[in-house]
Amino acid sequence: MSEAGAQVCPICGVKILKLIGGDRVLFSSGPPGTRSLLWAKVCQYTQKPGCINQDGGSGSTGQRLP
Repeated sequence: MSEAGAQVCPICGVKILKLIGGDRVLFSSGPPGTRSLLWAKVCQYTQKPGCINQDGGSGSTGQRLP
């Protein structure tokens, strides 16, 4: 998996890889997830300027939370 096109959030430090079929979020621990999962775990609570996942992951075509 190439990390050349990875974005790194300046707020929480996660890496987001742009992939066909949906973005993949690389957390500091645990399995990779989606932008929706990142929103559910982190972004909705921090809500700081500079967050690269401000839309709550709604633009992602990856898997959704149950």
